[in-house]
Amino acid sequence: MGLLDILLGRTKPVAPDLDQLFALPSAAVTLEAATGFTPTGSGAVCFATVEGAAFEQTHREVQALLDADADRWGSPRSSEAESGGGPPVRLRRDEYGYSWLVSERAPDELPQLVNDLHAVNSSMEVNGFGPQLLCSLAGFRDGEGRTLALVYLYKRGTWFPFAPLPDGGQRRDNALELRVKAALGDDLRTEQDLSRWFPVWGAPGL
Repeated sequence: MGLLDILLGRTKPVAPDLDQLFALPSAAVTLEAATGFTPTGSGAVCFATVEGAAFEQTHREVQALLDADADRWGSPRSSEAESGGGPPVRLRRDEYGYSWLVSERAPDELPQLVNDLHAVNSSMEVNGFGPQLLCSLAGFRDGEGRTLALVYLYKRGTWFPFAPLPDGGQRRDNALELRVKAALGDDLRTEQDLSRWFPVWGAPGL
């Protein structure tokens, strides 16, 4: 970084660091102890919508990769997978125009879910779709039915919590989010710029 950058307050962007995803299982232990939230088994990778044959090929590669992983570990991917009905990774598009590659695991299979998220990000990155990647998330729920997502910002290499209020409206539980940030400060590289804690309304797993 040059002197001009320092004087003007500019910083270099953080390079994507997908290995940060592997910190999630240990963070989940801390999260449960501090707040009572436990994994739902649902996770997803969000990206700007991509069209064309190249993305379809990447989608097939991701599915094949996760199929091989499931076969190797003998792990059913979801209730749909157990009945032979659903693909390993489902592609969804939300009302805001973003796309999600969604993985469903059993709640006690968070390490496997993290492997899925890492594989999806890596496959898209290798195939040239890194600029379209926005974030990854894993869903959590507590005994009162409240939902929470831990969101990984691909281009920042950082995490933040997203906690929608359970009233059905688009309002956030800011107090809970700050509590989670404080609890996980030693487990995850949390995003310090709160303006970057963007809402993920309607995200899979919430």
